[in-house]
Amino acid sequence: MVGPSPAYSVGVVLSDRDIRAAIDAGRIGIDPFDPKCVQPASVDIRLDHRFRVFRSSRHAFIDLARPLDDITELVQVPPKTPFILHPNEFVLGSTRERIRLPDDMVSRVEGKSSLGRLGLLIHSTAGPTPSRYRLDV
Repeated sequence: MVGPSPAYSVGVVLSDRDIRAAIDAGRIGIDPFDPKCVQPASVDIRLDHRFRVFRSSRHAFIDLARPLDDITELVQVPPKTPFILHPNEFVLGSTRERIRLPDDMVSRVEGKSSLGRLGLLIHSTAGPTPSRYRLDV
């Protein structure tokens, strides 16, 4: 059974067995949870159907002192319909999963190397996600 973590002098990565135990004990919450998504030292998360597409051509420049309500457009992709990402286009996506972590854990979102070799970057700014966050990636 996975209880509160002892104080570590260095960070550790949980194994698949530890991840499953923490989920079973309720320390990690993933909704919806698909056990097939647990990998040797990670959990695969999946893209949802909602994207924010940047429409930067609506502004000659970005002035952070002014509202930018129209700089993105919400796109909801119907089931079984592909979302086409064009070269040099930047979008924000969300995941199907919502993740809850205890106070003594952090998570990271990393891209798949097979997609990175195609030029798809998974995140541009986000680093480790601290605990006490309900992670809506």
